[in-house]
Amino acid sequence: MRRIYSLLSLLSAILLLTSCNNGETYSDLKDAERDAINHYISTNSIKVISQSQFTSQGETTDLAKNEFVYLDKSGVYMQIVRKGGGSIIKDGESLEVLCRFSEYNIKQDALLCRNDAPFYGVNNNQLTDYSSMPDKMTVQRTGSTFTASFVSGTLAMVHSSTSVPSGWLVPLQYVNIGRWSDGDVAKVRLIVPHSQGTADASASVYPCYYEITYERDN
Repeated sequence: MRRIYSLLSLLSAILLLTSCNNGETYSDLKDAERDAINHYISTNSIKVISQSQFTSQGETTDLAKNEFVYLDKSGVYMQIVRKGGGSIIKDGESLEVLCRFSEYNIKQDALLCRNDAPFYGVNNNQLTDYSSMPDKMTVQRTGSTFTASFVSGTLAMVHSSTSVPSGWLVPLQYVNIGRWSDGDVAKVRLIVPHSQGTADASASVYPCYYEITYERDN
């Protein structure tokens, strides 16, 4: 019975992705997402560079040219604002990382949440300033693979999930994770497609723009 229920749940999820109230297919939604990303890139005068050029530049992006590298494997666009002090997370290492960020829905042209500036919302019937709540995630590196889960924070609360968007982990192989005492902490800007985003983004097929800092907590 449990197996039948699981199969039915999976079928329902597939049907949800392949259609919506206005008759759009999943393919239509992905096309709309791609159009939204291209429009955002054009409107904000972003220069997209290849991964090979990014590598030849020492894995840096030129801020003066507003460069973002397109990472083929994930489909994420990334601009490294600061590499940060400290060091890259090593193979086999596990640590807690604090993140301050803003999340912007590109398709709907709307700010969803942030904790890098005053941003108020209701939590347990109390008005809460989410800027005082950095997101804390536990990160583990195994080879070139990063896994993580939220311990606490704004994104986890707003999206009701402890799952860290895969797009948030993409920069970790390119930036250093340190403390403020090591110098400026790492900062990136990302354009994240739904497949690398939150559960909400994945379900509704929308891309997000993020600005994120990464700081070592332990």
